[in-house]
Amino acid sequence: MASDGHLHEVVVRCDRVSAPGQTYLLVATTAAAAASEREHDRLVDELSRANHRLSGTLKIVLDTIDSEDVSALFDNVLQEISETLEATGTLLYLADRDGYRLWGVSQGLQKVHAPRFLPYGGSAGKWVSQAGGTLMLRVMEPTVEELRRGHLSSRLVLDEGTRQTRRLPVSQLPPLTSMLVSPVWFSDHMIALINVGWDKTHQLRRDDARLLDAVGHYLSVQLAGALTTLRQQRGAELESAVAQVHLVLLNIVAQGSEDIPGEAERQIFSAVSSALSADVVPVRENPYQHETVVASLPHAGERALPMSIDQLEVSHPLDVSVVPIGVSDELGAWLGQMGEAAQGAFVDFGMFAGQRRCLLVLRPLEEEPLDDMELQFLQSLVEDVRDVTHGAEASAHDRYISQALQTGMRNELQQVDGITSQGVYSSATKAAFVGGDFYDLICLPEHRGCIIMGDVSGKGVEAASVSAAVKTALGAYSWEGLRPARMVRLLNEFLLGFSRLETFATLFVGIIDLESGKLTYCSAGHPPAIMVRAKTGDLAMLDVQSGVVGAFKDMDYRNGQAKVSPGDVLMLYTDGTTEARAADGSFFGEEGLRDALVEELPRGFSGLLDRLLTHLDDFTGRNLDDDVAMVALRFDEVGKSLSKE
Repeated sequence: MASDGHLHEVVVRCDRVSAPGQTYLLVATTAAAAASEREHDRLVDELSRANHRLSGTLKIVLDTIDSEDVSALFDNVLQEISETLEATGTLLYLADRDGYRLWGVSQGLQKVHAPRFLPYGGSAGKWVSQAGGTLMLRVMEPTVEELRRGHLSSRLVLDEGTRQTRRLPVSQLPPLTSMLVSPVWFSDHMIALINVGWDKTHQLRRDDARLLDAVGHYLSVQLAGALTTLRQQRGAELESAVAQVHLVLLNIVAQGSEDIPGEAERQIFSAVSSALSADVVPVRENPYQHETVVASLPHAGERALPMSIDQLEVSHPLDVSVVPIGVSDELGAWLGQMGEAAQGAFVDFGMFAGQRRCLLVLRPLEEEPLDDMELQFLQSLVEDVRDVTHGAEASAHDRYISQALQTGMRNELQQVDGITSQGVYSSATKAAFVGGDFYDLICLPEHRGCIIMGDVSGKGVEAASVSAAVKTALGAYSWEGLRPARMVRLLNEFLLGFSRLETFATLFVGIIDLESGKLTYCSAGHPPAIMVRAKTGDLAMLDVQSGVVGAFKDMDYRNGQAKVSPGDVLMLYTDGTTEARAADGSFFGEEGLRDALVEELPRGFSGLLDRLLTHLDDFTGRNLDDDVAMVALRFDEVGKSLSKE
């Protein structure tokens, strides 16, 4: 029986040896046939293992081709990495401002606690960055002395490649014993970490480390795109949260609630906690000692903060402010000593209803700090709350419109090479700068563009703020490479979040591919777009229609397609155009718009929309009942005519 516990066939020979006394030499050798069989089995196992690795790698590559859903793509990839390497599970961390944020978890690790955030300075990420490639790590068993001390704050980790060891905080280690930790590089920046691990000691192989390096190299472009998409999506989510709080606060003011400050405070606390996944702690000044600030802390209870509001805001002299809190700051260190989450922000909403309104937004140290977008979200929120709660509703309306114009709510047509564009917006209300009608042209990679036109129900601030949120969301979706119907379907779910206001919208969303000469569009309850053919002068209606957005949960949205050729003109408009009325009550209508197009296009594309607007003014006597928005796109270079860069 061998040391591995198995029986092996051996050949035995015994000879007498010339030596004092009765001495014999016993020699045992493995039978050649048995040795050959075992070697054969070993090679078959190695070949099977190599084939399994190769098959898994090919599956990862094939699954990433033409994938549109970034989140689902990487969920599948993490699972396939785990199965390929026969691991317990795989974690994916994406680089952020202050460290690596947990973004993906394979099925095998869904029910265990994994660190949500790894800071740049003291985690395995720094070790991997210095190595430049995949590390083979094993978490060592704690020593007897460490076990005697009880709670383990750190563990010794061995690099099996170099035999070097380092101590890492327990809070930054997943519940794994053996790990392959691989960097993903894009240009000279490490943009992600892939952590493949086993919950028991596992023999780590250099071939598996090289395989993981290759997978990371292949995924780098997709991950770089995912980072951009995530920031856009996060920005859209936070802007939507500000817009929803604004609408709710206006509703509270309009209803004349007897407890406007209390209602507003509850809505704000709920919105901040939900949007930032953080603890929200109310802070108030002691009415008898104005220098004393009291907070109702989750663990320590009612406590006086170690500093006044003025001391906290010494470098933020505005009437409202957001002050970041770090673990090394005086307030952060004090919170840590109190057993509280020690990072986040101090938020001052200023004075309203005769009282200073402040709060602490706190996150535990094992989670990521508030990033720049989240701090900007808080700043936008405090400014918006100030505007709504101070002064008359009309004044708040004007300030919100002004802020909206400064932060990008105005309609925009980006420059797309190969397309000449023009847009016009005319409000039925002289005092309004923005309303429910909107449009956008977004320049996308590879000679593509996304054209958006919509009309949100309602008027004024409500319609304008929802329009801004819709534009932001669609802009983020377009960069994900989604087809128009999919974009509109996601937007429908988004708008249903505004159910209290019963907001809905009509939309036209089109993806233009100049290389293939194809327009893919989704027209959701919107007036049909018109395509004017350059060669024949014919006008074609793009009539594949779907239902409105934001009205019902299970709506069916369909894609339509149209070919585009050099010189063709795409005309988009909102219903305020065709529903414009003359003094006798007659409508301008689609026929009136087509007739105006046929008359004006021969006079040139430049100034086309201004001339069409003149037709409307003449028809209505300069008395519009609804806002009017129009966009015209001329396709100058399509297919082979595209300029070679």
